[in-house]
Amino acid sequence: MRKQYHFRQSADGLLAWDVHRLIARTAGLPVEQIAVHTIAELDEPYWYDNEGDTPSGRSIAMHMQLVNAADLAYPIILCPQGRLMDGMHRAVKAVVLGIDSIHAYRLPVLPAPDFVGVDPDDLPYDD
Repeated sequence: MRKQYHFRQSADGLLAWDVHRLIARTAGLPVEQIAVHTIAELDEPYWYDNEGDTPSGRSIAMHMQLVNAADLAYPIILCPQGRLMDGMHRAVKAVVLGIDSIHAYRLPVLPAPDFVGVDPDDLPYDD
């Protein structure tokens, strides 16, 4: 899997979680079935919520390639409050295919971010 991060804005700047580390935290957690319509991020500018991000045709096409390649056998990851931390391409695929529910892990505790106030372009992507 390519190196990727989950981002959230905060008063301290952009928070970034390493998705590989989030996946490691799901070890031993039960898999839930959640209704796709409850994923709030499906109705938000999830991929385009950082300054400078624009939904161009090319960027949408790139995301659609990732949606097509997404494997619904892998659960998405939710924070304790039910917010998506990993799996938007899988969630979008479920919508496109008309699937009503999706596998999910819910983290019991929100882990500290791996980076605070770092521009996404300055994060390590080579691991």
